[in-house]
Amino acid sequence: MKLRINIVDAFTEERFKGNSAAVIISEKWLSDELMQSIAMENNLSETAYLLKEDNENYAIRWFSPITEIDFCGHATLASASIVFSDNPEVKEVVFTAEAVGKMAITKTDEGYIQMNFPNREPAVLDDVPENLLTGLSIKPSKVLLNDQAYFVVYDDEVDVRNVVQNKQNLEQLAPHDVGVTAKGKEYDFVSRYFWPANGGDEDPVTGSIHTGLAPYWSEQLGKTELLAYQASKRGGVLSCRVTEERVYISGKAVHYLEGFINV
Repeated sequence: MKLRINIVDAFTEERFKGNSAAVIISEKWLSDELMQSIAMENNLSETAYLLKEDNENYAIRWFSPITEIDFCGHATLASASIVFSDNPEVKEVVFTAEAVGKMAITKTDEGYIQMNFPNREPAVLDDVPENLLTGLSIKPSKVLLNDQAYFVVYDDEVDVRNVVQNKQNLEQLAPHDVGVTAKGKEYDFVSRYFWPANGGDEDPVTGSIHTGLAPYWSEQLGKTELLAYQASKRGGVLSCRVTEERVYISGKAVHYLEGFINV
């Protein structure tokens, strides 16, 4: 069987920056085993699989090289970028995923892709796991938690950029991953994202974690529109708008590869 595959750099305007995702669109689901094998072979943060209903409606699933993921923002952006490229007349699509429901995704006149996600604001955590404290080289000033991850808050952006993870300790926090964050200097806030239990080492740019980061910083900074930077080696910029129930995350994408795989 021959399948079309695209690789897209998400949350960037520059090729080889942002976060890469593979996108495969089909008219019926592949087996879970095959989807995981392809994701492992691709060895990218995520491979997104879309089941096409029509040009404006798709079901979506996401696989890291290790496991299926409940929710992935950068691969959603990458997928929408391919759908919009294939269908220039379409301005909005709806993706549906089991864990997060329907997500309306819009192509703006300025070239951004705006994604409409659930607000997943984290709550302050009083009892911090020992593996989290020993899994990071810098002690947090505050720790929060939502369904996806622990949110480690630092007082200074320098700490976010300099912190080193102990992967063996952070793996013990599964199924949760770990985001570290601080108020930014050039941006409203900065972050990094460690996910040794679910994806590998450090994720370059993580759209999903910003459904928790943006609400937190919205409250801290007293503003509903924020510009965020994920300070990984590749780096990426995310525009966020927060409402009571939804978080709108926008970014750009650069197409890198189009081809076919044989499975």
